[in-house]
Amino acid sequence: MRAVHSLILSVLASFLLTSPLFSQTAKKGPRIKTIIIDAGHGGKEVGARGDYSTEAQITLEVAQRLDTLLRQELPTTRIVMTRNTDIYHSPTEKANIANRENGDLFICIHVNAAPDRKVVVGHKKVAYYVGKGKKRKKLYKNQPIYVKAENPVHGSSTYVFAADRGDEKAEGLANDNRFESEAEVIDVPDPQSPEAIIKARLWTQKFFKNSVRLGTMIENEFVTTGRPSLGVLQRNWKGIWVLQATNMPAVLIETGYITNKNEEAYLNSENGQKEMTRAIANAIITYKQQVDGPIQ
Repeated sequence: MRAVHSLILSVLASFLLTSPLFSQTAKKGPRIKTIIIDAGHGGKEVGARGDYSTEAQITLEVAQRLDTLLRQELPTTRIVMTRNTDIYHSPTEKANIANRENGDLFICIHVNAAPDRKVVVGHKKVAYYVGKGKKRKKLYKNQPIYVKAENPVHGSSTYVFAADRGDEKAEGLANDNRFESEAEVIDVPDPQSPEAIIKARLWTQKFFKNSVRLGTMIENEFVTTGRPSLGVLQRNWKGIWVLQATNMPAVLIETGYITNKNEEAYLNSENGQKEMTRAIANAIITYKQQVDGPIQ
């Protein structure tokens, strides 16, 4: 029975891959006609927090700058923002917008976060009692004094959906440094459903290589600006489902760590946002030129 089920899924996947809906070879003219820009979080879901700013605020600012820059430099390409104001969309809604607008690239802007660090700066004596009645005694113990320390984790990274890593999901969850809120995983379908399995196979066969290709270009551009890069990473859990649900190459860009004091300042600065936007735009333009040929 399992073999029959697997055969059916394979046939369906092959059919979809060769159908006009998924066949890019059937397209005439430019293959990159529409680019979707998604500003992560928003509205009731602020995402990661720094000392004075939020992920939702930064992602919208960077996404708007990227929208303006791409419209200027790719005038014949359609640019679609999933949000232009401080509103919330579930991952399902984001994917629906991208697919409904017939996107050819999905660029998701995020800001990373790392858990708080505490260090011991000293000890204090704390009294405690043992025994009862006449035998009751007052004793003292040394209790550590903790203060919040600056989080050293920093750098950019770009995620792609790892459709072939289902067996590593549990291990990845245990080792993941990215902390998504519950709102980011609402309405995510069962990854073992037939539909999700077919979608994952389509991703593996059709979109994965191009997503990695674009992600690598983005991280290389960040490096040229002097930014530390953690590279292109694969993930298929928590908050990444939207990458698989979009019928196009897709990347999720972690522009930096808001929990790092210096990076939070950079992410909020005029120069920092211009630099990041320029790097992302350069990568997208180069990718489009490689796929479509020189811009006319």
